[in-house]
Amino acid sequence: MASTSKANLTEDDDEEEEIEHFDDFTLASSWERFISEIEATCRQWSADGPKNLLEKGAVHLDYSNKICRIKSDLKDATKIYSMEYYFGIDNNGNISDWNCTLHDLQLCFGVKEFLVISPQSSSGVVLDAPESSKLLSAVAIALSNCSCLWPAFVPVHDPSRKAFIGIQNMGTIFTRRFEADRIGSQVPVKFMHLEGLYELFVSKFAYWTSDHLTHLFKVYLMMKLTYRTLPNDDENDGIQDADAENAESEKMPDGGNHNRKHWDDDCPWSEWYSAEDPLAGTGLIDTMHVGFDLVTTWSEKVIESSLEMAEMENASPHEAEKWILTPNLSPNLDSSKGDRIGFASQLQLLVSALDMSFEAQFMEDFVSAVENLGSDNLKSSMVIPPPTVLDRVLKDLLLEGRQFPDFAKGEHKSSRAIKGAPLESLFAQFCLHSLWFGNCSIRAIAVLWVEFVREIRWYWEESQPLPKMPAHGSIDLATCLINQKLQMLAICIEKKRELSEEFQDCLGSNDDVFVHMEEDIQVGEESTSFLTQSQDFDGKRDSPLILEGFNESKTSISKFSTNSQDVYSADKSTSDSKRRGSAGPVGSMKLLNSCQSLHAPFTQNAPLMTEDMHEERLRAVEAFGDSFNFSAQLERETLSSDMSAFKAANPDAVFEDFIRWHSPGDWENDGSEANDEWPPRGKLSQRMSGPGNSWRKIWNDAPSLPAYEQKPLLDPNREGEKILHYLETMRPHQLLEQMVCTAFRASADTLHQTNFGSLKQMTTKMDQLYHTMASTLRPLQANLLSGNSEKIEDLKRLCVALEHVEKLLTLAASLRHKFIQAPRVYEAIFSDYYDFYLPNMGKGSADVDIQKEFDLKLQLRVNERQVVSNMFTPPSANQSWRKVLSMGNLLNGHEPILRQIVFSKRDSGSDCHYAVSTRGGPHMDDQQEIETYRMYVCGTSNDLRVALCVTSYD
Repeated sequence: MASTSKANLTEDDDEEEEIEHFDDFTLASSWERFISEIEATCRQWSADGPKNLLEKGAVHLDYSNKICRIKSDLKDATKIYSMEYYFGIDNNGNISDWNCTLHDLQLCFGVKEFLVISPQSSSGVVLDAPESSKLLSAVAIALSNCSCLWPAFVPVHDPSRKAFIGIQNMGTIFTRRFEADRIGSQVPVKFMHLEGLYELFVSKFAYWTSDHLTHLFKVYLMMKLTYRTLPNDDENDGIQDADAENAESEKMPDGGNHNRKHWDDDCPWSEWYSAEDPLAGTGLIDTMHVGFDLVTTWSEKVIESSLEMAEMENASPHEAEKWILTPNLSPNLDSSKGDRIGFASQLQLLVSALDMSFEAQFMEDFVSAVENLGSDNLKSSMVIPPPTVLDRVLKDLLLEGRQFPDFAKGEHKSSRAIKGAPLESLFAQFCLHSLWFGNCSIRAIAVLWVEFVREIRWYWEESQPLPKMPAHGSIDLATCLINQKLQMLAICIEKKRELSEEFQDCLGSNDDVFVHMEEDIQVGEESTSFLTQSQDFDGKRDSPLILEGFNESKTSISKFSTNSQDVYSADKSTSDSKRRGSAGPVGSMKLLNSCQSLHAPFTQNAPLMTEDMHEERLRAVEAFGDSFNFSAQLERETLSSDMSAFKAANPDAVFEDFIRWHSPGDWENDGSEANDEWPPRGKLSQRMSGPGNSWRKIWNDAPSLPAYEQKPLLDPNREGEKILHYLETMRPHQLLEQMVCTAFRASADTLHQTNFGSLKQMTTKMDQLYHTMASTLRPLQANLLSGNSEKIEDLKRLCVALEHVEKLLTLAASLRHKFIQAPRVYEAIFSDYYDFYLPNMGKGSADVDIQKEFDLKLQLRVNERQVVSNMFTPPSANQSWRKVLSMGNLLNGHEPILRQIVFSKRDSGSDCHYAVSTRGGPHMDDQQEIETYRMYVCGTSNDLRVALCVTSYD
């Protein structure tokens, strides 16, 4: 029994011990449990630290990558609250550095890490004052229990007021209390000025109302003023411009008026379209300001009276210590909608027209019988501009600027790698006009092309010079075939005009002119003066020596061939013979059969050929085995002309003499000609001396005729008609292929002429663009494109690449236009934007990431301030929307759009009640200063926000 009773006693003691340590949570209130939950969460966040919190789900703020936030949900009775902890991963930032990105509460109260607790409701604020006080007390108790010195804030009142109350336990002695509120309208005039704001701050710690007037308080001040360039008021400016133009037109007899000035009028693309200035707002974009924000900052200053604050309000922004410029780019610059108008957008339409060009055989089919083609895409693009627009385009193409332009002017070094047409040439201008004609559909292009060819035929039939095309020189085979044809047509028109003029001159002049000319040209050596001019005729060349300019017409030859008694002297041994069409002796060369000088004749130019004519002859040569004999047959007319002219200039010459002059490589000599020995010793080469040689046969058949009596090698009438037939009957896809190549080249050459200063990134992108175009357009140059080809997609990607470059060029031109006297500024802004935009360069407009915004804050140098200041032109009556008293600190008549001020008062441990210490508590260092009062003011003349922080001794 004893053992049993002892066991019972032991069990009773255990039960009493368990009852003694039992925690009865049923007796704790919901408010206490709420505090406990806050405390546990804060302990966990404090123990984890920033690095672990990032791993546990903390996120960076959208506008700052140095501030993070972590969130936890708490429940108190029936209400659910959200507690957020804001902390920085870099605590080196200072509130005095206005350029750093801070949270709104950090800026208002000067704190670094903090808590925000708010209800999970639609408003997100606590509307009941007792509830807000209770909520703030709970957080303060929890933070005190876990020894956390974080400040805590609770949003109160209406959300539009951005009002907060807060508290911070600073240890065992001090407590800071926070309060912020906002006036959204009808700001008292007193608080629009610095003097009134200063008195408001002093009133928070002055014991009497008159103290701030009679006593001097040492107040610290920091100030930040933000100025903003005004948007372009298009509507009002347009009305004013219209009124001015109407007034001018009434005074002018022709009723004309002046065009409005645009920012890009001096840019090369302004002839084709007007680009939106990416750095000048139009007043139509409400969600984002476009232009520049200028931030001027004053570092900490000591203010002791209201009078000093009044003087501070009259201070010029040029007295500020720092100027920081922030560009706000137009959202259309990075728009993903693809609605930007420029060369790239129009080239995309041209590529679509190329894709549809395989649906017809001739261009006229798209004009007249387009309804029968059965293409839905084609029928959707039936609209073409009215005839007045067509007439204006043709007039600009053919009537204006008829002088021959400089094709090499402004051309990129890699431009000729693209087989198009030079920028100022007729076909290149046609292609550029086509981009903007109608909607650049295949039918609009067909209408313009048909009318264009009709106009070209009129110039041919009327023998009028072809505009924007050279009428002399050789054919540029590096250009597209249409440009070659037009160049040859221009030459044919000029030849046709010359023949017509000579024919008219012959009808109205004496018929004995050429007879007299022939009688005067006698065989003999030239005078000493002519010998001096002809020392270059040495005969040691593989091609005949031709005096340039004397082989085009009888007119040009006659001025050297008449009155020849002053030029030639008769040769005794050949007094009865006559030379005709001689350009002078060739060095000391002598004829084989007579001791006479060998004369070089005036010859006709070789007939001009375009690329397709060369290819045709090459294919003909390859079709025969004996390429030498067949090439001689192909060149028979030219060779026979040269031989006839040589015979006329050297009546006693033989075939060997012609070979010695025309093809010295086919004459094998022993050097006797160099010693002036006669007769020269040598022989023909093996290919010239073979039996049945075609050259000798041509020599035997060639008559003795000077160049001016021969039939022209180039028949301008025949070649001109062939060219027009080619233009009128060419296949649509052949036309569009050459148009695409030329349009890309002309567009790039136009953009290349943009003056963007010394921006190396832009120069590099232009070089890359030309190389990309050359490789992408190569299949079109070789006629390797077919319907529904993959190359169409490559061309569309090329349009995207051009669009990116076009955007960058627009920005570069705008920056240089504004900061031409401050090159460092526009170079720094462009370089930063280039690095921001570079990741999107390989993407289409639809793939561009527009979530990330371009944000640059550039600190200006003192010598750059005036350039930026000039951008703030005095506002006009239409642009000045404020009709109230000014806030002061004007910049060229502009008041700041935002004024931010930080007032603070500090007390040391030796001269205030904060020096008193409690028994056993820490003592204040006499030299240590406490920021006892702090007030942040942010606002304008129509908006004012005030945040107050007070440190108290508990």
